[in-house]
Amino acid sequence: MKTNTLILTSEFPPQPGGIGNHAYNLAKGLQGNGFEVRLLCDIRSTNGEVENVFDKDLPFEVVRIPRKKIILFSYLKRISTAFSLSRKTETVVCSGKFSLWLGALLTFFFNKKFIAIIHGSEVRLPNKMLRKLTDLSLKRFDKVIAVSNYTKSLVSHLALKNIEVVPNGFKMEVPSDSRNKNEPVPVLITVGNLTQRKGQHNVINALPLLLRKYPDLKYHMVGIPTDIAKLERLTLDLGVDDAVYFFGKVSEEEKIERLQQADVFVMLSETTQTGDAEGFGIAILEANALGIPAIGSLGCGIEDAIKDGVSGKLINNKDPKQFIAALEEILNNYESYSQSAEQWSKNFTWDKVIETYLKILKE
Repeated sequence: MKTNTLILTSEFPPQPGGIGNHAYNLAKGLQGNGFEVRLLCDIRSTNGEVENVFDKDLPFEVVRIPRKKIILFSYLKRISTAFSLSRKTETVVCSGKFSLWLGALLTFFFNKKFIAIIHGSEVRLPNKMLRKLTDLSLKRFDKVIAVSNYTKSLVSHLALKNIEVVPNGFKMEVPSDSRNKNEPVPVLITVGNLTQRKGQHNVINALPLLLRKYPDLKYHMVGIPTDIAKLERLTLDLGVDDAVYFFGKVSEEEKIERLQQADVFVMLSETTQTGDAEGFGIAILEANALGIPAIGSLGCGIEDAIKDGVSGKLINNKDPKQFIAALEEILNNYESYSQSAEQWSKNFTWDKVIETYLKILKE
C-alpha cells in the first residue's frame, strides 16, 4: 500500500530555482519508490499555460494556486488548499519560506508526520520578526533536513535534536564523450542566475590578475541575466571585457555543451545583506560529473559541494591571489582533479540521495 505524501514547495519547475528543482526530484523519486505524492505550489506565468504543459507528463499530481494581483488572496488559497490536501495524507514535507510557515500552522490541526527542508536563504531573512517566525516554525516539525552542514549551522541557535543533513542532489544525462579536450586553455565557467549571491562579480574582479598569468583565459557565464548590466559595466571598468562572454539562459543541452567547452567551474558565491545565501551548489556537481574541477567559496554551502584538494579548491571569494593559486594548482594537476571530480559527483546523484529520504520518511 502506497504512503500518501504531500509536498508543499515555494518553487517548482518549469520556473527556475534550486528549491523547485529539489522538490521536483524529491517528488519524482518518492513516487517511483512506493509513495503516492501530491505537490502544492503556485503558478508564476501569466496564464499558467507553460505550467499546464509541464505538469501533464509528471508521474505525480501537482496542484497549483494562481497568483492574484492582491497576493494575500493567493496565500489564503494556498492555506485552504493545504488544509484540504492534508486530510488525505500521512506525511507533509515543506520546502521554502512560506511552506515552512504553512507546515507549522498545519501541525496545530493534524496529527501527521511533518518534515521541513531548509536550503539557506529562508532561515536568514533580513526581517527579525520573520526570522523569529521561521525559528518558531522549525520547532514544530518532527524532522528538519538541511541540504548542507552550512545550512544546518544557520539554525544552530535552535539546538534542534531532530535535524539531519541530506545533501542536495543532481540528475543529468552525461554524454559519453564528456571530455574531449587536451591541454586546458583555460576557460572558466559559472552556471547560475547573474546575481550578487552567485558571485560572478568576484570572478570578474579577479580577472586582471588572472589575465597577467593566463593572457588567453576566457570567462563564460550561463544563466538568467538578472544583473547583466552591472556586470557588463564592471568588465568595461576593469578592461577585461574581451575575456568575458555572457550566454544568458540556455537549454539543458546547450548548458552541457558550454560546460564541455570549459576547463574549470567557478562559483565565488557570497551572502548578501538581505540574507540570500548559497545553501549548497548543485551546478558544481553537474560540472564535476563532466570531469570539470571547481573553485568555490569558503563560508557557505559550497563547502559541502567541493572536496578541497580533490574535486577542486575552496578559497576566500574576495582574494584574487588565492584564486590564481587554486587555478594554477588545478591546471598543473588537471587529469587527477578531473577524474576525482567525476568520481566525487557520484555521491550526489538523486538515485543516492533519494535513498536517504526514503529511510527518513519510513522511520
